[in-house]
Amino acid sequence: MNSYDLDNALIELTGVSDKKSWTIRQAVEGVQIFGGIGSGKTSGSGRLLALKYLSAGFGGLVLSTKPDEKEMWAEYCKITGRENDLLVVEPGSGHFFNFLEYESSRAGSSNAITENIVSVLKTVIRASEEKSNGKSDDPFWETALDMLIFNVIDLCKLAYGSLSVKRMFEIVQSIPKPESNEEQSTSVNAFRDAFDNARENVVNRIEAWKGKQTVETLTDIEDENSFNEIITREIPEARLLKFLDQFFMETYYNLSEKTRSIIDFSFTGFLFRLLRDPVNDLFCQNVSTFTPEDSIKGKIILINLPVKVYDKIGRDCQVMFKYIWQRAMEKRSIREDARPVFLWADEAQNFLHEHDAEYQATARSSRIATVYISQNLPNYYANMGGAKAEYRVKSFLGTLATKIFHANADIETNRYASDLIGDDFYEEMSKTSTAAGQFSASRTKSLKLDRLVRPEEFMSLKTGGPANDFRVEGYLHCQGNSLSRNHIKMAFNQNYKPISKLIEA
Repeated sequence: MNSYDLDNALIELTGVSDKKSWTIRQAVEGVQIFGGIGSGKTSGSGRLLALKYLSAGFGGLVLSTKPDEKEMWAEYCKITGRENDLLVVEPGSGHFFNFLEYESSRAGSSNAITENIVSVLKTVIRASEEKSNGKSDDPFWETALDMLIFNVIDLCKLAYGSLSVKRMFEIVQSIPKPESNEEQSTSVNAFRDAFDNARENVVNRIEAWKGKQTVETLTDIEDENSFNEIITREIPEARLLKFLDQFFMETYYNLSEKTRSIIDFSFTGFLFRLLRDPVNDLFCQNVSTFTPEDSIKGKIILINLPVKVYDKIGRDCQVMFKYIWQRAMEKRSIREDARPVFLWADEAQNFLHEHDAEYQATARSSRIATVYISQNLPNYYANMGGAKAEYRVKSFLGTLATKIFHANADIETNRYASDLIGDDFYEEMSKTSTAAGQFSASRTKSLKLDRLVRPEEFMSLKTGGPANDFRVEGYLHCQGNSLSRNHIKMAFNQNYKPISKLIEA
């Protein structure tokens, strides 16, 4: 049997009527773990899943919120004999990933490359906007930002044949404005330099095209308008330069100062953070030493830029790499390499973006085992802002087929867990008796519909540590596993190690 067979057991479940297993198939359908502070969600069920995935040979991506996650995963890899597979990306590690170089090298047309880069940039920018202020439902801002990013990237490529964060930042900073037109007409700036280079490159292409035409062909062109129409039809770069000129000198130029400043700041604010070290060093200027595809070969890529240390830029860079990694994993061929890979995010609300639900809906077919860990539902609501946040969160959670609920003091999360597990019928006995003249008694049975697990029960689950003999309790709810009443109460050992390793020790 293939070592990556979807029906291979990862966890043997006890306490059910017949022997059941939680398999690789369930793993690639996604896992969500909820638990309050100190509930043992990371050291209990999280630890168990991490060790099982590593023992099974999974590759993966780990995102970091807290500074101790690097040491924790180093321990996991040591326990499972995977030390050589752990690839830590951090300042001074010697590992670099140039995202613009990576996206520009992907197979496809020039337009497709631009689309990919725009998608990466706007996904991170919008994820940051959702977290900070709640996403606007006005499509104008989304369209305007898209157009600015598209045109800046196209101008940079047309002028220099390559992209850099520094050049894009400088170009946006120097796009002509009505109030400073006189000053800009006499000064040299990044935008003017780029546009002059782009125009010169287009002129050279036109001259090269003319050199390939016969004298008769050129003399047959009636006037300048006809010549321009032929040029824009025959030379894509000339057509692109015309679009760029219309956008920057007409459409964008004529926007109101307030509107334009908001759009500018959305783009330049993100680019500015990418220009600062260590992020610029790790993700922008050096030649890549690894790629997302290394996970398919068994590497565990850990981005050690903890949000608690690096704050917004640490989060933005991890969201960026996560999105690029997700797309790379979806494009791979399972026939060529069936190795499952995992996406791991503790305090997962920090790393959500607008494409997560769409990605997770197809993760199973790409053998991507997502594990998201968070304290409660309100964390997700707060980080997936905008209209209908609750529905968006519930829709996203619906794509994660296995859910584990640990001790929690959040009423809404406990109610959600109770609702998810559902109701069942119980036999209820009732007894009546009378003593009027002659004693009589009767008993009756009736069916009563009640919650299988009431919300308040989640508050009393064991949270591990010495007081609980290092046992963490939780309810596992699994879609389609034929568990007794769709769930099982489990105890997770915080000191768990794979049996084979214990025997070797």
